[in-house]
Amino acid sequence: MSRIKSPGKKKRLAKAHRQTRWAPFWTVPKKYGKNRRVHPGRHTVVKRSWRRTKIGA
Repeated sequence: MSRIKSPGKKKRLAKAHRQTRWAPFWTVPKKYGKNRRVHPGRHTVVKRSWRRTKIGA
């Protein structure tokens, strides 16, 4: 990838980066109940890694 990215491509990459972050920690007790210990990454909608899946931006 080139060093200088066009603004549109940069926006698309930034959005994809935000979607793959873990959900906030306070959503775990809200969704599963107070005593259930679940990793916040489990209920993140988009699961994507820069190694596994490309986004085609």
